[in-house]
Amino acid sequence: MNHIYGPVSSRRLGVSLGVSVTPYKYCPLNCVYCQLKHTTKFTLDRKEYVKAESIISEVAQFFKAHPEHQNIDYITLSGSGEPLLNSKIEIIISGIKKLTNVPLALITNSVLLYDKDVRRDILKADLILPSLDAVTQDVFNKIDRPVNSPRINIENVIGGLIELRREFKGKIWLEIMLVKDINDSIEYAAKFKEVIDKINPDKIQLNIPSRMPCEAWVKIPTPRRIKKIQSILGEKCELM
Repeated sequence: MNHIYGPVSSRRLGVSLGVSVTPYKYCPLNCVYCQLKHTTKFTLDRKEYVKAESIISEVAQFFKAHPEHQNIDYITLSGSGEPLLNSKIEIIISGIKKLTNVPLALITNSVLLYDKDVRRDILKADLILPSLDAVTQDVFNKIDRPVNSPRINIENVIGGLIELRREFKGKIWLEIMLVKDINDSIEYAAKFKEVIDKINPDKIQLNIPSRMPCEAWVKIPTPRRIKKIQSILGEKCELM
């Protein structure tokens, strides 16, 4: 199996069968906290980096060989790169859903959601877990370090998330990765709150770098600060 991994135990998704649909670290971001280290290929180009039929075939083989794993909580498109870069992701989602009733989740850094065609491609997923680590351009540049492109700015990211909520009928669990002294101030939490109210996700999940991050200087906010931010973001917010 080249493109699937697990099942693994996930804090957010229970028992998850992972599916990787891009090569290693193909991504439009180079996040300071990424446990997979530095991005090897900065790109916004959508291509069929991994053949859709190969991925669907591997998932089919897995369930045929492991019928005891029908109790998996989610099949999760994520892996080691940004899954929305795969231009055949709609075919991948549709093909997997024909094989099993296991819900399909998609983890994304949200950067490509400004594109209506990208949003259309993922509407058949059951759960989307997009990231939003910043709500201002300066912080976006510091924490997520986007590829240099006029298409990639925080206004487009936020706008894409708002449109996704309008179009997508499944669940949206919005993840925020908190990094000390970058996006964890009380004042910044209030800015997060204002933007998140417009997005209206089903959940807000506060996360912290739990494994060795890309940059050694990355620090975790204090538990007291994290709890304070949770209270500001409201009852939909949970700690991961």
